Amino acid sequence: MSSCIAFIGGGNMASAIVGGLRRAGFPAEDLLVVEPFEAQRDRLAADFGIQPLAAADASLARARAVVWAVKPQLFQEAAVPVAPHVASALQLSVMAGLRSDAIARPTGASRVVRGMPNTPALIGQGITGLFASEAVTADDRALVEQLLQPTGRTVWVDNEGDLDTVTALSGSGPAYFFFLVEHMVAAARALGLDEAKARELALATCGGAAALALQSGDSPTALREKVTSKGGTTHAAITSLQADGVGEAIERAVKAAHRRAGELGDEFGRA
Repeated sequence: MSSCIAFIGGGNMASAIVGGLRRAGFPAEDLLVVEPFEAQRDRLAADFGIQPLAAADASLARARAVVWAVKPQLFQEAAVPVAPHVASALQLSVMAGLRSDAIARPTGASRVVRGMPNTPALIGQGITGLFASEAVTADDRALVEQLLQPTGRTVWVDNEGDLDTVTALSGSGPAYFFFLVEHMVAAARALGLDEAKARELALATCGGAAALALQSGDSPTALREKVTSKGGTTHAAITSLQADGVGEAIERAVKAAHRRAGELGDEFGRA
């Protein structure tokens, strides 16, 4: 069986997977990347020693798996020249919103896995939610996990609709974190701390808190309560956040992202 993996699109997520595979010793000649932009092709060649294609061609027929890493609104157009060569390959999509049947129809493929990664995949600290269509085999699942292992962790969901929630939670989640840090730093600067120190303190605090939560058997609520002494500084901050409805605002934000993920599926999933 061919070990060749093809990527349609050579942007950040494709680069994260390709880079991880190359660091793990995957042969450059078995990685095909279709990338229309010359500057990005040059970066891929320089960074990973591969020779990207400017357009799809018959060499894609070698692919055991095809990783779709284009914007969802570009998928239908991108699939036209690719489909004649890849119908028998496993299709792995990392495109937001596009549902399995919308990927299967233009490609002629029956084995489709949808994945929703996030940007920490770029440094091997990501997490990807995965859903497999009925035709996907155990070997296919193992191949997907092998491909994504260098990017971080994977979680399989049983219902495709759950990927919209994954998109809203972990796919978009890094932006929520960065937004929080932005405002923590802004507050510290307003209180007289210089930006470099404020940024270092905020990021180290958030990173350490996440590491503690991952290692602890306690819930996030319990961990918060442990550092929130009645009448103390943390209590004052949490009381202020609760008075401003920040918790409810976060829940509304995640639900808004979930709603938009569903809209993307409806908008770009038409035949």
